[in-house]
Amino acid sequence: MKRFVVIGLGNFGATVARALRRAHHEVAALDLDPAKVERMASLIRRAVVGDGTDPEVLERAGARDADAGVVSTGDDVTASVLTALGLRDLGVREIFVKVVSETHARIVEKLGVGDTIFPERESAQLLAKRLASRTVLNYVYLGPSFSVQEVAVPESWVGRSLRDIELPRKYNVSVIAIRDYLSGDVTPVPDPDTPLKGSEALFVAGRDEALERIARLG
Repeated sequence: MKRFVVIGLGNFGATVARALRRAHHEVAALDLDPAKVERMASLIRRAVVGDGTDPEVLERAGARDADAGVVSTGDDVTASVLTALGLRDLGVREIFVKVVSETHARIVEKLGVGDTIFPERESAQLLAKRLASRTVLNYVYLGPSFSVQEVAVPESWVGRSLRDIELPRKYNVSVIAIRDYLSGDVTPVPDPDTPLKGSEALFVAGRDEALERIARLG
């Protein structure tokens, strides 16, 4: 179990807090809006009404004992940066900051106060990938031109093994897991000699141009 503090309980922050709690982690949260705090009070360990830019409020919410913090203060870039700085000063080891623009992201990265999360951009990238190819089921951005994509097994690969297909050599990508949509099972580090099924999808890591070649096979 890890300890998390979430600052800002809008749609994004509240969703993160609920997801962490469902994963059985300890979650504290704060927001300026008493109504938002009240809605979360029964779901998390500690819910505080207050200003995340105030170090005393952060400490009262339990930030000093947190393993990680999530800053989601909407469009208020100044509040976002000051909150992240406050978490850093309290010794929080991992800080994730929801950003609303490229400028916001650059400020956070320049100050070195945390990792940026750009939900709108990531959602747009996933939608674009899904619209462009019916075989792409999920998309996780890892960096410029690099990602992990969940791709339905192309019909021409059904019955063949990963060793036979030789993805690292032919496409310069790696399969890190397989999901079977009939059973719901996810297999990490799959057996390279097991024949692939039509009900399966591959989690494939590599450069976007290489992954696009695979997506076109579907």
